Amino acid sequence: MSLPTRSFAAFLFDMDGTLVNSMAVVDRVWRAWAARHGIETDPLMAALHGVRAIETIRRFAPAGVDAEAETEALTQAEIDDIEGLAEIRGAAAFLARIPAGRWALVTSAPRALALRRLEAAGIPLPEVVITAEDVAHGKPAPDCFLLGAERLGVDIADCLVWEDSPAGLAAADASGAAAVMITETHHETIATPHPARADYRDLDVETDAQGWLRLVAR
Repeated sequence: MSLPTRSFAAFLFDMDGTLVNSMAVVDRVWRAWAARHGIETDPLMAALHGVRAIETIRRFAPAGVDAEAETEALTQAEIDDIEGLAEIRGAAAFLARIPAGRWALVTSAPRALALRRLEAAGIPLPEVVITAEDVAHGKPAPDCFLLGAERLGVDIADCLVWEDSPAGLAAADASGAAAVMITETHHETIATPHPARADYRDLDVETDAQGWLRLVAR
């Protein structure tokens, strides 16, 4: 499917799998957590992407587990492990071509983890950063994208969301934004009506007279 041809007031980017390839870290940390609690790993790994850690832990942890404490410990383990972290190909260069104030990070990760991974992957920090702590309801609820648009001072209907997970795309759809899927970290094809790109190489952005953003394939 071809890229959107209309202009957008702003871009809203997910982090893991969209700007940062953190799959190796996520796999190590979450499989270790599952092993400690005797949890079957395949259903866990299939369900956690794009969703806040606290919600995944509440869903899969055995009865009696302190979900808040487990989330804090798991988040620290992810902060401490940066081996193999890298940008999604072309991400940093693409972001550098977007004017300041025209894009935001909207991630299900806690803020400390998001800042750690962006730095490790060489991804610039935007003026607006929405993280797990900023919303009561995580993806697939639309709250995070709605808040990102609000903080940028634009209408969500004029935004383009960049995502990699079904939960994130569902949140984008629920918010009323358009969306593009990034597939570099995918091992299997995900059925979606949204345009999909492996990464940001050969992709550029132009600014029109009112400062809105239009995608250009190079």
